[in-house]
Amino acid sequence: MDLYEKIVKGEEKLSLVGLGYVGMPIAVAFARKIKVVGFDLNEEKIKLYKSGIDPTREVGDDVIRETAVEFTADPSRLKEAKFHIVAVPTPVKSDHTPDLSPVEGASRILGQNLTKGSVVVFESTVYPGVTEEICVPILEKESGLRCGIDFKIGYSPERINPGDKVHRLETITKIVSGMDEETLDTVAKVYELVVDAGVYRAESIKVAEAAKVIENSQRDINIAFMNELSIIFHKMDIDTKSVLEAAGTKWNFLKFMPGLVGGHCIGVDPYYLTYKSDELGYHSRIILAGRRINDEMGKYVAECLVKNLIKTDVPVKKAKVAILGFTFKENCPDTRNTKVIDIYNELGEYGISPLVVDPSADAAEAEHLYGITFGRLEDVKDMDAVVIAVSHNEFLKLKKDDISGFYHPKHKKKVLMDLKGMLDRKTYLTDDYLYWRL
Repeated sequence: MDLYEKIVKGEEKLSLVGLGYVGMPIAVAFARKIKVVGFDLNEEKIKLYKSGIDPTREVGDDVIRETAVEFTADPSRLKEAKFHIVAVPTPVKSDHTPDLSPVEGASRILGQNLTKGSVVVFESTVYPGVTEEICVPILEKESGLRCGIDFKIGYSPERINPGDKVHRLETITKIVSGMDEETLDTVAKVYELVVDAGVYRAESIKVAEAAKVIENSQRDINIAFMNELSIIFHKMDIDTKSVLEAAGTKWNFLKFMPGLVGGHCIGVDPYYLTYKSDELGYHSRIILAGRRINDEMGKYVAECLVKNLIKTDVPVKKAKVAILGFTFKENCPDTRNTKVIDIYNELGEYGISPLVVDPSADAAEAEHLYGITFGRLEDVKDMDAVVIAVSHNEFLKLKKDDISGFYHPKHKKKVLMDLKGMLDRKTYLTDDYLYWRL
């Protein structure tokens, strides 16, 4: 009987190493079909899961309360499983070079608890070669086992979109790969238990690693093009969204929009690819050009806000500014690598201390990572300018009267920055507003 059959019959377990926005939904999905051990070093997070609370809001408290996942912060429990999925973050350092410490740390812990006959599948986004050249030696060293003889490895890049209730693990085609045909077959069949959309069998681990890293690089470049167009069209006094809506009537026009590019994927993954490219002697031009544009958009927004304050005769220093939304994307509590912080910091250079409001964000995480304490929506009053940075559902409900109530009554023109273009532009093209959007 092979490993897949033993897993299906409940004779062997699957483990999930890393229970964040990616790992936890995977663990929950598999637990509906097979036995799952969910491991994370964060004991507080494990306590929340065990008490039926979903801090990521990816599946909801009700699902967490009912799931059969065996949540644990005890690494020795990994010995109970034979099929391991590693889903830890792969951020970049301040110099934009890859920070592989999470995946290296996970490999060490897993290696110390790895048993003969196991299959280890990495999901973390990395540059081609990391799984075989960095993770495998760690697994071998810590376990004393030999890859290809005592255990096998595979790679299946995560494609979960945090906060997206449509494109989920079950509905997105899953790329799978393995070190040999036997491993590939096992990995594919295990994932087919939960992925209704089916799997795509990549010809090698490096091909699968490369496929993942270019997915987000492609999106990054396309959004950078839209951001550059936005900068150009603002100089021409043309509304970018109107231009894109017109161009979008052509069948093959790619419908991307300008915006802040943060989070732990699109704003990070291109640097993994360009890092490896540099190692091989080729300096990226297109990819890094796109990154530079997107990395500078927070500063650009802040500068435009300051110019709009000046246009309305509002003193810049100590101006009262509210920023609505702080997460890296809408309807998601994740604040990691949010580019809204760039707006906040740049305004600070002008002597402005913005009030930040985000009812969807993880407030504790924001305070820990950025030292920012959120205000409440009712605190937004007597403002000189308002920036709607993230299109959370809570903000989509705002009417013009609600927004007008945010400003100091003395202002004949209210400076409103609608970064996502979520409001009806014509409603705010009035004498009492200076409306701006990317």
